[in-house]
Formats: sequence, C-alpha cells, structure tokens
Amino acid sequence: MLLIPGLLLGLQLLLGLTPADLAEAERRAMVLSIGDGDTIRVQQGPRRITVRLACIDAPELDQAPDGARAHRYLQTRLKIGSSVILRPQTVDRFGRTVAEVIGDINLGLAMVEDGEAFAFRRYLASCDAMEYLDAEDRAMRRRYGVWQVPGGITRPWDFRHGRRRR
Repeated sequence: MLLIPGLLLGLQLLLGLTPADLAEAERRAMVLSIGDGDTIRVQQGPRRITVRLACIDAPELDQAPDGARAHRYLQTRLKIGSSVILRPQTVDRFGRTVAEVIGDINLGLAMVEDGEAFAFRRYLASCDAMEYLDAEDRAMRRRYGVWQVPGGITRPWDFRHGRRRR
C-alpha cells in the first residue's frame, strides 16, 4: 500500500506535476455521445458514465424547436472523442453524475451565455451562481436562443412538470 503513494509522489516530482494536476487527470473523461442539450455519456478510465450538466437546464427535445437546437449546439461545442474535465457535484435520482463539464470552456456556462439553456436556480448552490445568472441576463438582453421570445420559452422544469400531470 505504501508503494503506490510513494510511486505517485515520485512520478509527481519527476514530471513536475502539482497535486492539482493529478486531481485534474483523475477527473478527465472522453466524450462518447451527446444525449440531449444537457446530458452526455463519457468514458472515465474503465467506467462509462452518464453526466447531467450541472447548473443548467436545457429545453427538452420535445420543446420544438429549442430542444433540438440545444442538442445540436452541444454537439458542435463538444465533439465525440474529445477530452473533458468533470467537476462532479452529486448523483441525481436517475444515477447520473451531475457535473460541470469543462472542455476548452465551461460548456454549461457557454450554453446559458448563448441562450441555449437556463441557469437552473434550484441547483445553483454548488456553482458560481452569479456567473450563471449574469450569463443568463446577457443572453436575455441580447435575445439569444430561448430568449428570442419575450420572457423566454416555457422553462424546461415547468414543461416536464406539465407533462407529468397529464
């Protein structure tokens, strides 16, 4: 058991890696597929994980045309086979890892900034809430994406709630 930590410390010193570099490497994953506007599948080491993007809620695929547009947007920003860093926050009731997903940029934040998703106020406590709310405000003022309609489209959480009541 002591050999492994010693070996890691030796590699860390040899390669000039900081503890933050090692932590980042442990959170690195490869994108396998895009489920919808806020769900992806990744390979992290030997595990395949479904990841729900934290801090945001994208329109449902049934919310035409916005759900399909959010899905396409995420596909253009996050290529299959690309490497991302996961900043896990929790596991949701469906067993998905809820995480901020960082490629070249924070993908959830970019989606909100570009009007392809909403800041998910109910779950902003684990995020930089002001960053997400400011991004949403900028998208709303510029009338991007979901904000092309005054006041924005039906929020995804309200859309899902209405669907469950039928």
